[in-house]
Formats: sequence, structure tokens, C-alpha cells
Amino acid sequence: MTLFTLSGFQRDLLTVIAGHDQPSGQQIKTELEDVRNEEINHGRLYPNLDTLVDKGYVEKGEIDRRTNFYQITDKGRTGLRERREWEDQYLQEAALA
Repeated sequence: MTLFTLSGFQRDLLTVIAGHDQPSGQQIKTELEDVRNEEINHGRLYPNLDTLVDKGYVEKGEIDRRTNFYQITDKGRTGLRERREWEDQYLQEAALA
């Protein structure tokens, strides 16, 4: 099962990236701040985005010299799907207990 090595914050980042077409780091930050109702500083955001890139869940590209975009990879998409299936299965089993 993939994504178990990621933190909850990293999984949230991956989910936001999956919902957009090549969002910038600032777009990801803004959306995550809205849903989590907390401020996210750059020192937390970008190292976690880099981890997702290093693990192959996200690709990073350049919009211009100052702005990068992020895009989910097939590995990232598969990981999110497997995670969702695992959650659904677990929740169904818990409801039957």
C-alpha cells in the first residue's frame, strides 16, 4: 500500500494538486489554508512539496523563473486511488462491526 510513508499534510498536498491542472505553490498554499483553516508558511510548504517530487508522486515544472507548477504523476494518482479504496474498505468494515 502506498502513501503510508507520507504525512497527513503531504497527502493533503497531493490531493490538492490532483484537483488542479498544474497549480503553482502559491495556489496550493492558498487552497490548503482555506480548507485547513490555518496559515501555512513557506518553510513547511516547499520542503513537503519537494518530498512529493523526490518520491515520484508529483512532477515540478517551471512557469517562469520565479514560479513553479506541480502536477500529479501516475504513481501519485494510483497512490491516492489505493488510499481511498483502503479507507472505504476500512470504514465499511467498521460500520458493520
